[in-house]
Amino acid sequence: MIRLTDEIKSAIADGKPVVALESTIIAHGMPFPQNLEMAREVESVVRNHGAIPATIAVIDGELRAGLSDAELTHFAKTGPSIVKVSTRDLPFVVARKITGATTVASTMRIAAMAGIHVFATGGIGGAHRGAEKNFDISADLIEFSQSNVAVVTAGAKAILDLALTMETLETFGVPVVGYGTDDFPAFYSRGSGHKVPMRCDTPQQLAALMKAKWQMELKGGVVVANPIPKDSEIPSAEIAPTIEKAITEANAKNIIGKNVTPFLLAHLAEITQGRSLKANIALVMNNAKLAAEIAVAYAQVR
Repeated sequence: MIRLTDEIKSAIADGKPVVALESTIIAHGMPFPQNLEMAREVESVVRNHGAIPATIAVIDGELRAGLSDAELTHFAKTGPSIVKVSTRDLPFVVARKITGATTVASTMRIAAMAGIHVFATGGIGGAHRGAEKNFDISADLIEFSQSNVAVVTAGAKAILDLALTMETLETFGVPVVGYGTDDFPAFYSRGSGHKVPMRCDTPQQLAALMKAKWQMELKGGVVVANPIPKDSEIPSAEIAPTIEKAITEANAKNIIGKNVTPFLLAHLAEITQGRSLKANIALVMNNAKLAAEIAVAYAQVR
């Protein structure tokens, strides 16, 4: 059902550390050529910290874990013309043999199917502003209740309703763990003002938590909230007005659903003259490093 590279297949069979990576961040999260440079570098970061990278996508209807450089380049260059695939879309793109870039939710699902338990991303989706009225809640949050994968993220994207996002994760019984922090990070910013319910300070502590959760057959993932490096941060007080401006423009243009996040990220990069893009790349690299360290620790204790 899933095509794995020989390297990844052997690593999973031997219990070696593997880190899943998503493809939507390549196709829809960043412009070319920065997206290709990021995709290559993030795989190198994972390798340099002792794990094997497994970039996940759907190619001609085939679920894939592990892409060649030529395939990474295709996703980077083709970009927005590639279908954005969430969990609900998987049966359709597989049946129709479509190529698609996987979101956090679908990457988690495919990673879990393949036996990969650690995943590095930029920021997870969540409850959008006004979700208490329009029920606009990302499938990412639903997937956290389904797939046994620890996701290293710089919190939820700052364009979301972070309080409602955390409440939803609590409802689904998902551990939200601050890595070296008591404050839930807000993507570009190290803090959001919302406290995390639990904290770990080492990859070993996180690996022990993962083992305990899944040994008790408590189904679902773990949110590992890893703040953006301090020297790359855009403080909340500085970025918040820019985000509000971008959201207002998205509403005025009636941009909704899965098109909202790519629009807002691109608009923020333009408004901040590329500073938000640099911050995005920095936090992805930081998450990849930690994910590799967690994967190594989990391989030792599982």
